[in-house]
Amino acid sequence: MKNLIDTIKNIWRIEELRTRILITLGLLLVYRIGSYIVLPGVDSAEMARQTATGGGGIADILAIFTGGAFTRASIFALGIMPYISASIIMQLAGIAIPAVQKKQKEESGRRQLNQWTRYLTILICMAQAPGYLYTSIDAKAAPMDSLGWVWSSVMILTASTLFVMWLGERITERGLGNGISLIIMIGIIAQFPQSFAQEVVGRMGPGGGGLVMLLVEVVIWVLIIAGCILLVQGTRRIPVQFAKRVVGNKQYGGVRNYIPLKVNAAGVMPIIFAQAIVLIPMYIAQAPFLSDSVRNWMQTATSNQGWGYNIALFLMVVAFTYFYTAITVNPNQMADDMKRNGGFIPGVKPGKATASHIDELLSRITLPGAIFLGLVAVLPAFAGMMNIKQGFAQFFGGTSLLIMVGVLLDTLQQIESHLLMRHYDGLMKSGRIKGRNQGAAYGMAG
Repeated sequence: MKNLIDTIKNIWRIEELRTRILITLGLLLVYRIGSYIVLPGVDSAEMARQTATGGGGIADILAIFTGGAFTRASIFALGIMPYISASIIMQLAGIAIPAVQKKQKEESGRRQLNQWTRYLTILICMAQAPGYLYTSIDAKAAPMDSLGWVWSSVMILTASTLFVMWLGERITERGLGNGISLIIMIGIIAQFPQSFAQEVVGRMGPGGGGLVMLLVEVVIWVLIIAGCILLVQGTRRIPVQFAKRVVGNKQYGGVRNYIPLKVNAAGVMPIIFAQAIVLIPMYIAQAPFLSDSVRNWMQTATSNQGWGYNIALFLMVVAFTYFYTAITVNPNQMADDMKRNGGFIPGVKPGKATASHIDELLSRITLPGAIFLGLVAVLPAFAGMMNIKQGFAQFFGGTSLLIMVGVLLDTLQQIESHLLMRHYDGLMKSGRIKGRNQGAAYGMAG
């Protein structure tokens, strides 16, 4: 406890770090306040009744990433997800379109791509907002027959998403950590106290299993978090030897570094892609032209408690992990950079042999990483099968848990960097905190 208090004091002594933390907390508070501001013309009491009696499915999943703003018909109901979708589209465009790929390598080009991403975010908001209004807000809670109200609400939702995007950029620039990731994480964490309280009430009630079952749940949950931390931080180190160079009277190189290949180089993106695909039948099931039998069959097949849904989700997560790793990690470029800097892997010839060696190692470590990521994706469904409340079950795995673990590790890593730069002790007595975003060319600067 004394070491914890000393660490907090050290953090508070650093003026720049203290300022960044306060700015981050202040801007996140603005976001949380905005998530409770309901759209003009919406009956908040009626929306609360709908949330208490209905919901489920898509609404519950989307509510996790918006801190409940989605189900409250808040001005922040769309959250930051349109911007995430636009960023993913631009990232995929950089892989498929050579002109976009060229811009990604230039500073001016990256600024232009960022502007295109903002414009694309507006288009996505304009498309998603009407769908949200007509599918998530009941006619009893809002004047849905008024085109003026619908148009103004679309404008408000679009402007609010752009404001949330601006908040995230300000946090990244003047605060601590990645602003967009922190906004998503704070929305997820905001659901935790209520979900845990409901689980406690349910377990302590009649037939709930009592305190013992609750403690077993918490222990399993902590073990799952530990596994996710290992997944995020797990790396396979490839030793790299740099050739000696003599310039004048000085000798350069001759040192051994390493390239850390991440076990989960794809991050949380495979789960996001897979969930987006498996949710498509849920949207189709809402179409009015379908018969009741077909609609019921599709809803049953896409239930997150069903075996078919979870097997499909698991297989797609594994497949997308390989796909996303293949397009984000380029062994040929790594081999070329190594050769250009006078580096080589001991026992492996530079050039194509090095690229093949890196690709083979990457394939080997991606398999266990993909399987574990697939298990994490379906763990909330298994938690639900163990009679855990759906709200608390979402924290047993899936996108929400991986985002929380990854963002917290990144933020703690930045805090530790500030402490070490000013000759304070780090956050841990032994070792260093490693975040998701540590570069793959850690030792290439030699």
